[in-house]
Amino acid sequence: MSRGKKREYVVARITIKGKHFEILVDPELAFKLKEGEKVPLENVVISDYVYKDARKGLKASPEELREVFGTDDIYKIAEEIIKKGELQLTTEQRRALLEMKKKQIVMYIAKSAIDPRTRSPIPPSRIEKALEEARVAIDLYKSVEEQVPQVIKAISRILPIKLAKALLQVHVPSQYAGRVASQITKMGEVKKSNWLADGSLIVELEIPAGMQSEVIDKLNSLTKGNVVVKVLSVG
Repeated sequence: MSRGKKREYVVARITIKGKHFEILVDPELAFKLKEGEKVPLENVVISDYVYKDARKGLKASPEELREVFGTDDIYKIAEEIIKKGELQLTTEQRRALLEMKKKQIVMYIAKSAIDPRTRSPIPPSRIEKALEEARVAIDLYKSVEEQVPQVIKAISRILPIKLAKALLQVHVPSQYAGRVASQITKMGEVKKSNWLADGSLIVELEIPAGMQSEVIDKLNSLTKGNVVVKVLSVG
């Protein structure tokens, strides 16, 4: 495992069957892995060893690792320690990761919510401002989806907001229908799909209400502007 310039690291640790294990990891990449993102483990792990005490340099033996983890493969062990154990973050690292989690929550809400008065999407900057004014506490280790309901409830006292879905009717000409059909399931939930006699395609697509502009832009890109999109409902 070759290493270039010195990298920032933290200790990830876990206790199993009364035995303590530690590895040195990149804090941001380890956090992303813990959050469920796909991150190459060789980029996450800093050290070549699994330790019993990293500060003292006490290494776990291959026999101990096989006994507890069923393997002495450092990457498989590292993945289990990161996902099931805890990260020893510095104050600054924790602050940076909390800021990253806050931005993820803001973007999730921006894509999923509308202003119920105008039934239009709400800019992320307005959501972030309301979040700060409401002094919402973000939990570093709770998922975005878990925290959104409490965040919505807190900021609704400041900003009219409602989680909503939009139902779009998408009519695609025959020359682009195959391309769109292969991509549209990635944009939302297909409620209805109908191939017409002329080879064109009509789809009813349900998406988070805040993603209307993004989805319409994607459809226009796939069809070079030759698509007809109607908003059937928002709510």
